[in-house]
Amino acid sequence: MAIGRRFSAGVCGAKAHIIYDPDANQPLYLHVTAANVNDITAAKEMPIEAGATYVFDLGYYDYGWWATLHRAGCRIVTRLKGNTPFTVIEERAVPAQSSILSDRIGHLPQRLAASRNNPMSERVREVQVEIETGKVLRIFTNDLTASAEEIAALYKRRWAIELFFRWVKQILKINHFLGTSENAVRIQITIALIAFLLLRLAHDANKIVKSPLVFARLIRANLMHRRSIALLLDTPLRPKREQQQIIFEFEPSATRAAQRRRASRARALIEMAA
Repeated sequence: MAIGRRFSAGVCGAKAHIIYDPDANQPLYLHVTAANVNDITAAKEMPIEAGATYVFDLGYYDYGWWATLHRAGCRIVTRLKGNTPFTVIEERAVPAQSSILSDRIGHLPQRLAASRNNPMSERVREVQVEIETGKVLRIFTNDLTASAEEIAALYKRRWAIELFFRWVKQILKINHFLGTSENAVRIQITIALIAFLLLRLAHDANKIVKSPLVFARLIRANLMHRRSIALLLDTPLRPKREQQQIIFEFEPSATRAAQRRRASRARALIEMAA
């Protein structure tokens, strides 16, 4: 999302870091930074809800942050890099003829660079899944009890936030910023999220169309009309004319009558002049 350089010196961009709840279908937290701020840096400043499930991608690859979530009783679902070692201590059975290739319990590397201990040293789990393109994903979780299918389904739901960002950019037109200062960018993004929440609340209260996208377009097309949302799909009634009101008729018959009157007045003027 392009913005001016005054917000991010030398970098024309901004990032909106959002915690999104796919069950409630709404964002829960927003943090706006310059485009050159790493995702994990912003994540470490976000509030942690104890016991919640956090699903994220490789941009948040930090064992220290994972350990913080684990200590808070959170369930973690993310991906392992292809070159990350995993010491297996238990192999679990996987369903036959499914996309689940393996389900293993084990440990992440105990030692990191510069001989540092890995803070995420407890038993964890790796579920390998083959997706539609044939690519194999190494899904990581600290949940040792849920089924492999449930873990794979949780990671797949991560695409809900990708669809949310696409919806915001296309419908709320946030791909271009009106101001270039940090405050202007924050205000515009915040207003867009408020509009998103209001549209979702209105859609839940008025199920006149099934798709939230179609509902948003319907609202945008009727912004200047003072009508009930429940009646937007109905043909609007023409207002009744009051008898005392002056009526200007512009129908074809009225236009022809006006032309005849003008022609008659023009002939009278000519005769008077003669």
